[in-house]
Amino acid sequence: MKVIVLGAGVAGIASAWYFWRDGHEVTVLERNDGVALETSFANGGQLSYSYVAPLASASVIPKIPPWLLRRDSPLRFTPELDLEQWRWIAEFLAACNSRTADDTTQKLLRLAFYSRDLMHELVGSQSLDFDYVQNGKLVVHTDPASFESARRLLEYQRGLGAEQEALDARRCVEIEPALEAMAPRIAGAIYTASEDAGDCYKFCNELKRIMTSGPNPVAYRFGVEIQRLLPWRGRLMGVETSQGVAEADAYVLALGTNAPKLLKPLGIRVPVYPLKGYSLTLPIADDRGAPRISVTDFKRKVVYARLGGELRVAGMADLSGTQAVIDGERVDQLVSEVKAAFPKASDFRKLGPWCGMRPATPKGMPVIGNTPYANLWLNVGHGALGFTLALATGRIVADLAAGRAAAIALQGFTLH
Repeated sequence: MKVIVLGAGVAGIASAWYFWRDGHEVTVLERNDGVALETSFANGGQLSYSYVAPLASASVIPKIPPWLLRRDSPLRFTPELDLEQWRWIAEFLAACNSRTADDTTQKLLRLAFYSRDLMHELVGSQSLDFDYVQNGKLVVHTDPASFESARRLLEYQRGLGAEQEALDARRCVEIEPALEAMAPRIAGAIYTASEDAGDCYKFCNELKRIMTSGPNPVAYRFGVEIQRLLPWRGRLMGVETSQGVAEADAYVLALGTNAPKLLKPLGIRVPVYPLKGYSLTLPIADDRGAPRISVTDFKRKVVYARLGGELRVAGMADLSGTQAVIDGERVDQLVSEVKAAFPKASDFRKLGPWCGMRPATPKGMPVIGNTPYANLWLNVGHGALGFTLALATGRIVADLAAGRAAAIALQGFTLH
């Protein structure tokens, strides 16, 4: 089968990987000059299989007013004259209840654990260099009420297969000495030994390397703008691009925040809207001052991951239009956060600032699977969990296109 994958972010690369492994003829179309150059380029680096609870929850409602009033809030909202933005917000608020959040968490955990199995299988069978470590993760809480809420969630997730434990501040510093500066603020933390970390950009390029060096290599066409999907009698007959029409037997759309615009003329709506996130990539100056375990500051929504000789610091969620433009104020906030948490980690002379548009759905669940068009498959809407979920969603799409059943139940992930 001839397959065209639209998009070379981590979701598209993972999709191409599994179609290629099945022996299909695969072409990847990408508007940039290489793979993983947008949202996948400098994300948080954490593979957070056990931390997939959605942003939309009952607990977020009382936080919204103070967040909107503070310039340094983890979530910032800039109103736009954009009907889709307001529609997304309405659907997000409708999902902010315990029943929906619990259901979403359960389904995302199942998908994430499947992705974890696939990652472990992959790194066990291939020689990949992407600063991958199985280093565990600490989610640190500086508010006692927040920590108690996390302990309750721990009990819920334990019944779903998550293996976690609650730690006090002293124990946090024992297992991660770099937290010493932060210790006076720590009310407690949730520790998960099974979490991983790695460089998503390097990961995508390593898979590309393997897929282009063996038999039946994947073809990558860079600098290609996808302009229009061409439907005909319940199928796609091609994709109109800046370099002409591309044709295949099957098409996988993995274009993140660009998916809604392309699908709308086909009568398909995916509730994806960008949440802008930021990161810094700091050279580590003091090995003992930078964490070896991945760390998340729950209150400030900032994550820390050691990637080789660098510390990746990422966070924020700006609902502020569709342009990936770096806000210097947000960069300053991240610098302030890491200086307060890990002051010895870097000399802060090189910051490596970046921003990316996370393709988020209101409930926090990606949209994967079939469409009303028999040969068009979706792999979009991963939000902040693209790296975490990509192998699972890529494998599922490849399985479905080949007529195989998905390894997990897909209720809630499909269009209908």
